[in-house]
This record gives sequence, structure tokens and C-alpha cells, in this order.
Amino acid sequence: MLRNFFLHLHTINKHRFLVMRNCFMMGLYWQGLVHDLSKYSLVEFWPGVRYYQGFRSPIDQERKEKGYSQAWLHHKGHNRHHWQYWMDQDKEGNIYFIDPPIRYVKEMVADRIAACMVYQKEKYHPASALEFLHAGRETPHIPEKTRAKLEEYLNIVAQNDLRKALHIIRNMDDN
Repeated sequence: MLRNFFLHLHTINKHRFLVMRNCFMMGLYWQGLVHDLSKYSLVEFWPGVRYYQGFRSPIDQERKEKGYSQAWLHHKGHNRHHWQYWMDQDKEGNIYFIDPPIRYVKEMVADRIAACMVYQKEKYHPASALEFLHAGRETPHIPEKTRAKLEEYLNIVAQNDLRKALHIIRNMDDN
């Protein structure tokens, strides 16, 4: 358990550093600095230690064992770079999605690239985040406009050197 504590902490720190670097290259300085700070909260950190595996998010293992992830429920509700943050319910009980501001879609790109780098390690390649998006069960649920913009950005990442890709994305649309 002590080993998992330090390994999980290292994974979070590495992920945050990579996201920060990617966000900075897109001009998203504040978002880069505050990205995923909720991962240090007790409700997210301790399940991360308990379910740590090193090759995928601990959230996946928590879901497998419990049928849900308390850490994920907290995380998505506190971080605007997740499309699930932008869900709401009307007075009739219908769930609807709001497209997030473009700066959060760009942070989503930085987050997905960093997650692939951290978990895929030497197997990471420029199209990793795009492939992960296409393989994911979440893709059909992402609001159409958000998904289209995310795919557009990840295609740029897949086809270019990372620095060049993030520079291109930085100059697209408004943050």
C-alpha cells in the first residue's frame, strides 16, 4: 500500500506536468496550473492508491470491483475539461449536454495526450489519443459539436509533431 501511495502520487504529478506543458503551449496558463488538483483530494487520491495498477487509470479497476467509481463521480464534477461536467437536467428530468467553452476542449486535448503518454509509456505515438477516443465507449455520448472539435484537434496532433500541433491548435478558435 505504501508503494502504491508513492507510485500513484508520481503518476498524478507526471500527468499534471505533461498537461501543464501542453496547456502552456496552447496559451492556457491558468488551466495548466490548476489542472486536476482534485486528484489530491481524499475522495480521489485514496481510491487511486487502493486501485493503482500503473498501466491504466485506477478508476477502471474501482469500477470493475464496485460497479461505479466514487473517485470518478467526484472528478468529473470538479473538472471542466471533462465533457461529463457539462451535463444538466431540466425540470422534466431530461438530461442534456452543453458544449463546453473551447478552452476546455483544448484542455481536454492536453489531458488525453498526457494520459496516453503516462499509461502507454514507450508505446505512445502521435495518434494515440485519437485512437483512444475512437475506441472508447464514451464517444457516442459526447455532444456532437464537442466531439467534432475534439476529433479535429486530435487529428492535428496525429498528423504533426506535438509542438507544432499544439501551436496550430493554440491559434485556432478562441480560448
